[in-house]
Amino acid sequence: MAWIMGDLSPSARIWTALGPALLACAYFILGLVAFCVRVAIKGVPQDEETLKRGSTILVGMFLRHYFFWVTQPLWKVIYRSGLPANALSMLSGLLGVSSGVAVAAGRFTLGGWLFLASGILDVMDGRIARIRKQANPAGAALDSVLDRYVDSAMLMGLAWYYRDNWVLLPVLVAFLGTSLVPYVRARGEGLGINIRGGAMQRLERVLFLGVGVALAPIFEAIWFPEQKHPMHWLAVVGIVFVAIMSNVTAFSRFRALVNALAPPPPTSRKRSGLAILGLNALAGAVATGVDFVSVLGMVEKLSFTPVIATALGCVLGGVVNYSMNRLLTFRSQSAVAPQLARYTLVSATSALLNAGGVALLTLHPQLAYTLGWWLARGAVYFAWNLPLQRDYVFNDPPEALMERPHAA
Repeated sequence: MAWIMGDLSPSARIWTALGPALLACAYFILGLVAFCVRVAIKGVPQDEETLKRGSTILVGMFLRHYFFWVTQPLWKVIYRSGLPANALSMLSGLLGVSSGVAVAAGRFTLGGWLFLASGILDVMDGRIARIRKQANPAGAALDSVLDRYVDSAMLMGLAWYYRDNWVLLPVLVAFLGTSLVPYVRARGEGLGINIRGGAMQRLERVLFLGVGVALAPIFEAIWFPEQKHPMHWLAVVGIVFVAIMSNVTAFSRFRALVNALAPPPPTSRKRSGLAILGLNALAGAVATGVDFVSVLGMVEKLSFTPVIATALGCVLGGVVNYSMNRLLTFRSQSAVAPQLARYTLVSATSALLNAGGVALLTLHPQLAYTLGWWLARGAVYFAWNLPLQRDYVFNDPPEALMERPHAA
């Protein structure tokens, strides 16, 4: 009744959020006890659907088997009702879109539970279609597209609620990650490669985001009962976590896809990507230190002007960086002169990109310039410096690789 009548008093906010959670917790806790007894007697029930989907770091195989086992009563009711799988997909979509509308209006409890209910129905529809042997490409396409609408609706609702707050940024980052995770998988399947890994898949997104949003009003009603537009800190934690982990998952899938499509390296003696990253970063750190110390010495001991000292320090730091990367990181044996010209080109464009990035980021006065400096440096390093040094500057031609002496 509090949901229906819009009662937003502290006690109503607590009980409307906590009531469904208490019922769900009681059911799942009793179900976990029964499941453990069942496992002790007969072993873990091997659900074929769960085995095909695999597990993640956040939700392991035991928990996945348990979830599908404990939801069997609900699944059987839906199955025996005769409802077609597409109807369940549409109902899941309607509930999911409604969750976004509720969250945008500040009704986090209602929106969170609608989102969780939508996720449960989304698990059921595909199973019912496969058991009834009604699975087809049209149904799979409908289910996949509706999932994107549901995820987008929830995040759009959160973006509207936090439109005048810093939380809008992690919401948009989460929007990016949740869009890229299924896209990379779909792109891989289009190229004939199955990419399904990652910690933050859809089940995890629904779980962490839905629970965080649904239970957030409890804490706000206890600690900030008078706020008319509460922050909902538990939801903020869920949003930030989903934003980080979904993009990590998208990047890991993208990297796996590129590695699967990329040709093998020309020689097995190439360093691993992690070793290259570490040694390249070490070379950059040493070169920066040499640059700083040399500028300090030229200004303090040799009475150079800061401008001239800075220019000479940059040149000296560049030489150190080039030498360390050539000898240590990439162990290159190509001709020095053309390689040094390529290195100079990359370094010059890197300086322009870093300066332009900082200039763009400082257009937002609420962002500290130091943070903008680090963001620009990080983006240029990973998107420009490191790939070009690996694949353009220090990428020895095959004839150089053939001439390289083998280790004794």
